[in-house]
Amino acid sequence: MKLLVIEDDREASAYIVKGLTESGYVVDAANEGREGLFLASSGTYDGLIVDRMLPGMDGLTVIAALRTAEIHTPVLILSALGAVDDRVKGLRAGGDDYLVKPFAFAELLARIEALLRRGSGTAVSTKLQVGDLEMDLLARNIRRGSQTIELLPREFRLLEFLMRHAGQVVTRTMLLENVWDYHFDPQTNVIDVHISRLRQKIDKGFEKPLLHTVRGAGYRLATD
Repeated sequence: MKLLVIEDDREASAYIVKGLTESGYVVDAANEGREGLFLASSGTYDGLIVDRMLPGMDGLTVIAALRTAEIHTPVLILSALGAVDDRVKGLRAGGDDYLVKPFAFAELLARIEALLRRGSGTAVSTKLQVGDLEMDLLARNIRRGSQTIELLPREFRLLEFLMRHAGQVVTRTMLLENVWDYHFDPQTNVIDVHISRLRQKIDKGFEKPLLHTVRGAGYRLATD
């Protein structure tokens, strides 16, 4: 899942981005309101984390502009303003939840998970399945048949992307942009290494392989 953090405090932003990335999310960041609005307007994010006080355009204005444009991506507002009136203003501007600074990262993560479960007008799938391979996005568990599979965070993100595109050929460019967040090919074998490790974990010892290499095109996760 892909998140956008709009926060002008670069130290706080880096802390949030690092924590969310380690939790398995793909995360972009913007440090001022107009840039954040531009990125969020693409509609490619599953959730937004928006600081209330931003340079250029404040967070509530960003959220209101998105809602006016019929973009209903779930929004968690961050703010040092914790009075009831402040929280009410944030929710009425279009925010879905409100977290007062300072906060514990565990609470921020739990609130993001709750927003993604609820969604905003659409349901967010929390379980994926391809054949006998199952992934629980909330519990972060992977099983194949009766066997539990342990994955590193990047491997989990790679498998999640492949499962969301089950049956389709997934190119290197798609993986670089959506799993590693590279918008160029860094001429590295990082994909090959991770695919090899993932194949060892989800296919080794099972009768039918699921992860297939499509020569000259990419990879495909499928039961056939």
